[in-house]
Amino acid sequence: MTIILGLESSCDETAAALVTADGRILAHRLATQEEAHRPYGGVVPEIAARAHVEALTPLVEAALADAQMTLADVDVIAATAGPGLIGGVMVGLVTGKALAHAAGKPLVAVNHLEGHALSPRLADPSLQFPYLLLLVSGGHCQLLYVRGPGDYARIATTIDDAAGEAFDKTAKLLGLGYPGGPRVEKAAAQGDSKTVPLPRPLVGTAEPHFSFAGLKSAVMRAVQSGRYSTEDIAASFQQAVIDCLVDRTDKQLSWCQDMSALVVAGGVAANQAVRSALETLAAEHGVPFVAPPLWLCTDNAAMIAWAGAERYAAGLVDDLTVPARPRWPLDPAAEKARGAGVKA
Repeated sequence: MTIILGLESSCDETAAALVTADGRILAHRLATQEEAHRPYGGVVPEIAARAHVEALTPLVEAALADAQMTLADVDVIAATAGPGLIGGVMVGLVTGKALAHAAGKPLVAVNHLEGHALSPRLADPSLQFPYLLLLVSGGHCQLLYVRGPGDYARIATTIDDAAGEAFDKTAKLLGLGYPGGPRVEKAAAQGDSKTVPLPRPLVGTAEPHFSFAGLKSAVMRAVQSGRYSTEDIAASFQQAVIDCLVDRTDKQLSWCQDMSALVVAGGVAANQAVRSALETLAAEHGVPFVAPPLWLCTDNAAMIAWAGAERYAAGLVDDLTVPARPRWPLDPAAEKARGAGVKA
């Protein structure tokens, strides 16, 4: 059985994992940087890169020890090669290259977004291609038609902020601290989502894409007004995001007829209210709904190892000259969306 060592260091989580080609997670180690970034209310790239340098090698050693293996037992090295904070991406990719070269193992350079896109198949082996994927995270908000490893059609993207970015900025505006997403979700559970009138950008339009910058600005005005509680603003904001995600996804579910399921992945997919709304939407369309367990939604190395396994099985192997990339679209051929702040 092929064993893949996965390395993840694209943002503020350092991780190493050992996963088999049949989807067994043999070991997973993760180091969070929350305490280092909390004083700044967000991720500081230089601090993140230094932390990856310090943490990654010990995590690899610990994961191998957990699985009672050595590097010689590993068949493939998979490392995130982008997109992400370039300093962190370089740490993980250079480490992966060094391990692959030293041990004489093949290297698979993994697109971090593909890690998210394929992670539902690690959680649910019965999930078959093709499927409609809502990839919703701190840096991206996209609808993708997933045909297989390396084969994606981007249907929609955000023309400004990503949903996760809006969650983080809302948390900062509300003084909830870092990390923002889970804290907004917790505050929203105590509030009334109907209290604060907030916009639903692009909802009901023919435009396929997402937009959250105007919603973020509306939250800022609601905070400055002093008329609403933190909990009510959080609840109203979260519901506005859900309404946008559901409306845009509903539009594409009516168009995609041959998909096996509606799938959601990425950090925002860990939000229970978001998951529940999308599950209801899938049921209304009579299609299965698949989402990874919560820990697989946030950044982790198991999804990178699994994407490495899927790519390796498809014959997609890289040489040691493969570059680290701060941006790396899953569908390079996708038509450029309008908007100054488009996230590819």
